[in-house]
Amino acid sequence: MSDPQVFVIGTNHHATPLEVREKLALSAEAAAAIHSELAAVPGLRELAVLNTCNRVEFYGVAWTASAMGAVESLFCARQRFDPGDFEKFRVVRSGRAAVQHLFEVATGLDSQIVGETEILGQVKEAYAAAQARGSTGPILNRLFQKAFQAAKHARTNTGIGSGQVSVANVAVDLALNIFGTLESRSILLLGIGEIGEKTARAFRSRGAGKMAVVSRRVERARELAAELGAGALAFEEREERLAEFDVVVSSAAAPGTVWSSAATAAAMRRRPARPLFFIDLALPRNVEVAVADLENVFLYNLDDLGKLAEENRLAREAEILRCRALLGERSDALWERIGPLLADCHAPAGANNRPPDAAKGVSRDAAQASPPRSPPPAG
Repeated sequence: MSDPQVFVIGTNHHATPLEVREKLALSAEAAAAIHSELAAVPGLRELAVLNTCNRVEFYGVAWTASAMGAVESLFCARQRFDPGDFEKFRVVRSGRAAVQHLFEVATGLDSQIVGETEILGQVKEAYAAAQARGSTGPILNRLFQKAFQAAKHARTNTGIGSGQVSVANVAVDLALNIFGTLESRSILLLGIGEIGEKTARAFRSRGAGKMAVVSRRVERARELAAELGAGALAFEEREERLAEFDVVVSSAAAPGTVWSSAATAAAMRRRPARPLFFIDLALPRNVEVAVADLENVFLYNLDDLGKLAEENRLAREAEILRCRALLGERSDALWERIGPLLADCHAPAGANNRPPDAAKGVSRDAAQASPPRSPPPAG
């Protein structure tokens, strides 16, 4: 590679099974650490890390092919994942294809639940974090700002966002399919991050009767419960009170499981004739896999919700095609402008890896836009 290149390397739900995504998921601490490690890679000029429950993707501008390879190598080393296995699942895009990929991701077109809205906020958060670290420059600043504009334009001019296309709404639809009505059912929601809070509000808006919210952040759990007319439990109470609930929706950011098969089995002995449904929206997963082997206990995860959303996606196929074409036009237009910017990135041998704007983390495009506020941490 003789010219600087825009690229994206990572994994997502399309070709990577849930159990593999779980191993590759970055904690907030790990994401910050790998960002620092990559900042020292020769030839890696700009970088942003998008880390969600369904994807870990590194967007950057590389001076050399070895710089792109270093991103992959450092990521596999940090996650203790075999590089040969990673090649089976990875997504690699460069040039104009990388531009189109980010546009489709930001719009929700590449999401497991096509058209969902949460991803745009996550992309904005990833960009704001990269800016704060000073790792963006004139190329990524323009790329991300144009991606936000493209997402807004696509949602305004196509029907890509029509219907129940959020993780929260699909979770509620699943519960309704199971029970028919939620008025007489008890719902427990663990986790009050963005997805957890949206799910709680979606359940209340769709007629849920008894609800309770549980989180390690006790005060915030009480605030949300008061807003919803729900109860609030301390995190330590969750397993001893489990038998009281029919549906458990769990989306806590936790390094390990928070619902064990032993505690679930104990709860079922107290309610042997009543089924219990877990909807696990977390990655890494909150619910021990063995829970699904218990009699009268049913476990659904993110991939299960993605399958349920497929019917909605097929019904909107024409809008998906329209949206992809519209984003393609915008990708073409931006790529024509990025070419000259990449040419300007050339520097004599021995020059600093990063252009002046990248060292500051601000370009003229980015300076005119206030970075989005980061959402509160997950519960």
